[in-house]
Amino acid sequence: MSDAAEPAAKTRPAGLKPLIAGVALAVVLGGAGFLATWSGMILPAAAPQADAGAESLPDVAFVPLDPVVVSLDTAGDGRHLRFVAQLEVASPHAGEVSHLTPRILDVLNGYLRAVDPVVLQQAGALLKIRAQLLRRIQIVTGEGRVRDLLVTEFVLG
Repeated sequence: MSDAAEPAAKTRPAGLKPLIAGVALAVVLGGAGFLATWSGMILPAAAPQADAGAESLPDVAFVPLDPVVVSLDTAGDGRHLRFVAQLEVASPHAGEVSHLTPRILDVLNGYLRAVDPVVLQQAGALLKIRAQLLRRIQIVTGEGRVRDLLVTEFVLG
């Protein structure tokens, strides 16, 4: 009877040694990581700025575009798309881009009329349409004038 209890006692301490060693190693490595981070060896502290709120903003202007309403009447249901956007442009080019607004609206109308209404209802449709329109607008206005197309309203009704 004592022989059966003796092997069980021997396996128990052997099973605790790896667990204790693992906990001790985790504590040592955690402390070393904290010390390295706290002393600035891993993530150096950011240099203090005189006034964090006074960062200069990029030299941009926003050119508003007239609302575009496109008929999606493919099945006679009277549906339409209302699209409103603004163009982010470099400030020196704001007047030039404003002057080309009729051409930009023509591109918007032409592209939005050609898009299938089923595509408009898909989850990522706005991202794709925005990228396509931005590329077309950049072609009309010339390279380097329009930085981004900001869609402020995209309503399917």
